[in-house]
Amino acid sequence: MPDHYVYVLRCADDTLYTGYTTDVQRRVAEHDAGEGAKYTRGRTPVELVHVESFDSKSAAMSREYEIKQYARAEKERLIEG
Repeated sequence: MPDHYVYVLRCADDTLYTGYTTDVQRRVAEHDAGEGAKYTRGRTPVELVHVESFDSKSAAMSREYEIKQYARAEKERLIEG
């Protein structure tokens, strides 16, 4: 079973944040509590808008990097599915 995830959050200021985790629900809760990434602090509440799962950490980290290189419009298309 996959246990590595890449996720995209929509922050309260309508910006998008992309991250990696092994536990999506815990990580989103951390972001909401102001304990997540420095970027999301002060931009709460956050909304989970996209998740992808992977069998390896390296695959997930590669995908995280790829998504972080996307322009805003590309991220929006990814979210819309």
